[in-house]
Amino acid sequence: MNNTSGNISIVVSVYNEQEMISLFWEDLKGVINNNKNILDNCEIIFVNDGSKDESGVILDKISASEKNIKTIHFSRNFGHEAAMLAGISNAQGEAIICMDSDLQHPPNCIVDMIKEFKIGTEVITMIRDHRKDGGIIKRITSKMFYRILNKLSNNNFEPYASDFFLISKRVANIIVYKYDERTRFLRGLIQSVGFKKKSLNYISPNRPAGKSKYSISKLFFLSLSAIASFSHLPLRLGIGIGVLFGAFSFIVGIYSLVKYFMDQPLPGYTTIVVLLSFGFSLLFIIIGIIGEYIGYLFNEVKKRPLYIIDKITE
Repeated sequence: MNNTSGNISIVVSVYNEQEMISLFWEDLKGVINNNKNILDNCEIIFVNDGSKDESGVILDKISASEKNIKTIHFSRNFGHEAAMLAGISNAQGEAIICMDSDLQHPPNCIVDMIKEFKIGTEVITMIRDHRKDGGIIKRITSKMFYRILNKLSNNNFEPYASDFFLISKRVANIIVYKYDERTRFLRGLIQSVGFKKKSLNYISPNRPAGKSKYSISKLFFLSLSAIASFSHLPLRLGIGIGVLFGAFSFIVGIYSLVKYFMDQPLPGYTTIVVLLSFGFSLLFIIIGIIGEYIGYLFNEVKKRPLYIIDKITE
């Protein structure tokens, strides 16, 4: 497949970024103006994910003053994954690029992404080489997350992959229409569909203004969603622990019988209490894991919309 024609769609998710939107747009506009040979008919789709600040007003002004730009306004905050999916669903381009509006996804990387697309690559993932505003803890936790996910899943996901990526229209249609599920981990889904794929590296710069909207708790629950989306091995944890404790109980039972028939006192009250506490802790952890999966199943059964669009301005 040789992608030598067709428009490019750039999907930009926005949530409470009033300090950043104008800076981002000026940077992106400069990249477009300097590369009109490949970005002449570029379509820009901003997705306002229920921002509570002046982000929506600023986006409407940009949409009204520029051609080939539209803004999708959600009725409330539905989350980053929903915002990207809404943009992908409304994109018309033969290639669709998803990125954030905080300038930590550098717009100048778009040129290399499109060049790669034009030689036939249908999935291009952007890998963070370095994050200037991220400490060693963020890097270690990110590495641990991908290591655990790769161990639990049959897929091999690129460490440090971000929500900055390019997919072809064909891949976009598969993501939107074939993966009909409520809980989606898009950066994982695009790596699991197959087709010709390439990873490009980039350095994530400091935010010029504002602060990250991803708290530790949000990242934790995103990690849980990713693991639940691509692996059911945690559900088998109970079987493994049950077998282990069963074998241990059998050994303790044999030991107790031997002690009983030898008329020797059986020590170990403290050990028994500790083991009971440890066993109950594991039991509740397993129940919690099962509860998480049941919660995801419940969301699937309800089939509530992933997002609700309030209006679209162009």
